[in-house]
Amino acid sequence: MFSKLNGMNTHPHHRSYDVVIVGARAAGASTAMLLADAGLRVLAIDRQTYGSDTLSTHALMRGAVRRLARWGLLDDVMLSTPTIERTVFTYGDETLSLDVAPEPGIDGLAAPRRTVLDPILVHGARAAGAEVLHQTTFNGLICDPNGRVRGLDIGLATDEELFIEAGLVVGADGLRSAVARSVGAPITHQGQHASAYAMRYYKDLGIDRGAFHWLYREGMGGGVIPTSDGATCVFTAMPQERFRSEARLDVAATHDRIAHELDPILGSAMRHATSVGPVRTFPGVVGQFRKPFGPGWALVGDAGYFKDPFAAHGITDAFRDAELLTAAILANDFAGYEETRNELSIPLFAALDQICSYEWDLSQLKGLHRQLSSAMKAEERDERSAVLVS
Repeated sequence: MFSKLNGMNTHPHHRSYDVVIVGARAAGASTAMLLADAGLRVLAIDRQTYGSDTLSTHALMRGAVRRLARWGLLDDVMLSTPTIERTVFTYGDETLSLDVAPEPGIDGLAAPRRTVLDPILVHGARAAGAEVLHQTTFNGLICDPNGRVRGLDIGLATDEELFIEAGLVVGADGLRSAVARSVGAPITHQGQHASAYAMRYYKDLGIDRGAFHWLYREGMGGGVIPTSDGATCVFTAMPQERFRSEARLDVAATHDRIAHELDPILGSAMRHATSVGPVRTFPGVVGQFRKPFGPGWALVGDAGYFKDPFAAHGITDAFRDAELLTAAILANDFAGYEETRNELSIPLFAALDQICSYEWDLSQLKGLHRQLSSAMKAEERDERSAVLVS
């Protein structure tokens, strides 16, 4: 009944599911796991290959680490990922180091490579009973005469095309979500500013692998994020105007130059370290909220709510919204899902939008970071999204 490709199933078991999820990374795979664990018949599809990489800041804040522990997946993540015990902020020549308070079963924060995290989430989804197909494309939605989504057309890795019935289709397919585009999901709130980024991985960087390092000078920023398998991600942040005028001509040189301007010690360490792969870029997109549900469809993760990566909070919110959406599906309360998502997200979103304007001095930036921290702590205290995995 099933064909195989690289050891993975390439054909769905059924032609009808309670929920079909388009996208099987942080938001999609975790939503599939939670819904399957609740007893729903779930299929998740992803157009990429199993275990493929994707652009990411990697950082898991406390909310994400708590959820992985609650879901029984944290130990697997930490096998190849260093424990983050400190967060170090450098404002110009001033440094502030904060310890990460441990919790029962949680020694600190983490920042796994997506080649590590995403397969663990997929494995969790499959262990809960969900089907997950990679190299499978979303070709379009199937709607009834009243416009309600009833299923979707998918293209399999075997080049076969199938029509799948679904009680609900969930778009977890990122900022440029094809599901959101297909249903015409409106943007309900949008920021005004966006930052641009360059990033690269290094081995033997010689920077403390037990800490997140965030660095700022007026008009620029950056981060040093220890990740899996001995690698460290270094990203640099800049206004979009600088990216267009400078980075597009020589992105590697711009990345090195900004890192040196932020911290000459970091710049020197990068020159002597072993770079892993090319410099990758993100030119910046203004943050936005989309209407996250409609007749027969819903959105989760960046598909429904995208914020600038400067806060390194995307994966954390993807996990949160996977739990919120799961609770909404089980209770048939999609309006509550949107209301709670927005209530928890807007304070952080507002502060982050100001940070991305670069219209601040370092004293003002500290105040904006205090606003971010307050918003994150309020979100961590909120238990409305808590969903246990059996």
